[in-house]
This record gives sequence, C-alpha cells and structure tokens, in this order.
Amino acid sequence: EEETGVIEGTPIVFNQKTRIQDWAGEYDEIIDAHALDNCDLKDVRLFVNHDINKITLARSRKGNDNSTMNFTIDGEGLHIKAKLDTENNSEARALHSAVRRGDMDGMSFMFRIKSDEWRDVDSDVPTRLVKEISIVHEVSVVNFPAYPQTSVNARSNSQESETSPLEEARKAFSQESDRRKKEALELEMTRYSYLSKLGGNRK
Repeated sequence: EEETGVIEGTPIVFNQKTRIQDWAGEYDEIIDAHALDNCDLKDVRLFVNHDINKITLARSRKGNDNSTMNFTIDGEGLHIKAKLDTENNSEARALHSAVRRGDMDGMSFMFRIKSDEWRDVDSDVPTRLVKEISIVHEVSVVNFPAYPQTSVNARSNSQESETSPLEEARKAFSQESDRRKKEALELEMTRYSYLSKLGGNRK
C-alpha cells in the first residue's frame, strides 16, 4: 500500500521443507505447525537483512497500542503487517520501495529453538523438525530467504552450544548403534558359550 507505507509478509512458514547450510552443516529443515503455540512474541522488531545495528523499522509489543507491527498466525505460518514511517525515515522509504517494486520479496526471522527432532541423521542430508520455538527476536525483509515459500521474508538462528545440534544428533545415533551392536555381540557370545557347554556335555 504505497499511500500508507504498509508492508505485509510471511516470515515463518509451516510444514515446508527447505535446504539449510550453516555452521551445523547441511540439512533439510521443517517448522512444525505448532512450533509457535507457546512462543514468546511479546516484543518483536522488524529489520532489513537481520541488521540489528540499524534503526528498528517497525515493532510489535504485546498490549501496547503504539505497536507499528501486528501478527496473525494460521495453518500456513506467521504473517506480519507493518506500518513504515516512509515520511521521516529514509531507510523505511527505501524498504517500502524495494518491496513494492518486487526487488525484495522474501523474509526471515531470528529465533531460539526450545525443542527439535532430527531424522535420518545417518544420511548425507538429515532432516531437522523444529517442534517448538521459545522466542522470536526479530523478523527481517531479506535479499536471500532460507525459505523460498516466504513472502517479503527471512530466517536466522541463535545458538549457544559450541557443538552443533546436528553433531549431537549424529553422536546420539552413533551411541545407540554401538549399544545395539554390543548387545548383539554379548548375546552371540552367550549363545556360543551355551552351545560349547552342550557340546562338552555330549563328550
């Protein structure tokens, strides 16, 4: 809406698979449709390309009538509607122009994961299912969205662990595999010992 400086977009999409390449490695990622059920969305800001050092272009604050960005969540994902100050903020004006022209048409978000599930961790490209997101820090209009299904869209991940979650999942899978192999070996040794005793008794 060129007259009012409003932009609308979908920074988070549910049940869509996308290929991620980051510090954790290469994997497919899917965000569960209930990942935001208990998410903290009390104070979320809008930026461009996750540049949090720049001026906030819009902000959603729960219970604050002065919020300049609103959220809605449905079966497809999280949608935003932001009112940009295109009259007094040159960066807001530039963003609005880029979105209106279609030069920027993707979004992303910076978030913290509460729980996830790794599948096919023994394959070259495992799948990560994001089951619960604890907090969304910000959403951004970006040049290169991780999820192509987003519209005026974006994504980023905040991790505190020095070990990537993919490495941890693969380690757990390896440990479980080793445990099963050990149990099978012990069972085989017990069976061999039992058969040996039977053979000795026969003699």
